[in-house]
Order: sequence, then structure tokens, then C-alpha cells
Amino acid sequence: MVTAAVVSENLQDDVPIELDRWEALARAVLEHEQAVGELTLTFVDRDEITMLKREHFGDPGAVPTDVLAFPLDDEFFDPTVPKLLGDVVVCPAVALEQCAHHAGTLDDELALLVVHGILHILGHDHDEPSATETMRMRELMLLELLHWHGKAPAGFRQTHDEEVV
Repeated sequence: MVTAAVVSENLQDDVPIELDRWEALARAVLEHEQAVGELTLTFVDRDEITMLKREHFGDPGAVPTDVLAFPLDDEFFDPTVPKLLGDVVVCPAVALEQCAHHAGTLDDELALLVVHGILHILGHDHDEPSATETMRMRELMLLELLHWHGKAPAGFRQTHDEEVV
């Protein structure tokens, strides 16, 4: 049986990362969502995520962001070769800066970013209100099931202070 595989790497030293733990969460999300193939999960510093945003999103004035997702096109999918789902890139330094006014704790912020990035890889988006609501409901369900193993803690938020829904 073909399953989901996650290849992870920590390329930053700003924030200590439990790489095995986040890789396991990513794998659990992919398996729950019945995704088959390989995903890369990479933790980078502020400079690297800014450069990726500039390079791939054409944003010359880019500022560091928390997570980027790069779904891979499976147009030429070969069933004899494992499918490459895409790349999720997380910046723990930005996560640390925003966690108090977002998810609440660094642990919950990183979990949210991993799940959020994977949902983008799997085709979810927040480009319009109905899609945003669907994506947030899915994020919360996956976090409660696979991260907290129960209800979200008080104070957990999926939106930033400045976001208006």
C-alpha cells in the first residue's frame, strides 16, 4: 500500500524545532486527508522565507512570512513513481513573533502553520470568504484530532489581530 511520506529539514537555528514531531504531524494530516505521495517540510530563517516569497510570488517588497506552500503539478503523474505533493516552508522566527496574538503559544502556532501549509498543498485556499471558512474549519478539526487530541485551548485563534473576516 502506498502511503504519505514526509521529508523534513531544519535549516534555521533561531528557534529550537522538534523536527520528528512536526514531521509526524504532517504525516498524520496527509494520512487523515488520504493524500498519497511525498511532501517536504522545511523550517527556514527570516531571510530565506523572504527570498522565497520574492522569487516565487513576484513580491519585490516582500517581508518575512510565517508559511509558504508550493504544490507540485501532477499533470505528468506516473503511477510507477511516488507522487510529489509539494513543499511546505515554515519560518519559526516569524511564528514566535506572532504566536501571542495568533494561535496563543509557539507550539500551537507551529502546528497551525504545518496544517495550514499542507491544506494549501491539498488544494484548499482562503481567497474568498466561503473558501476561508472551509479551510479554517478543516484546520481546526485536524488540530483538535491530531495535535491536541481534544478541543482547542482557550485563546487559540486562527486569525491575526489585524484580520477582518
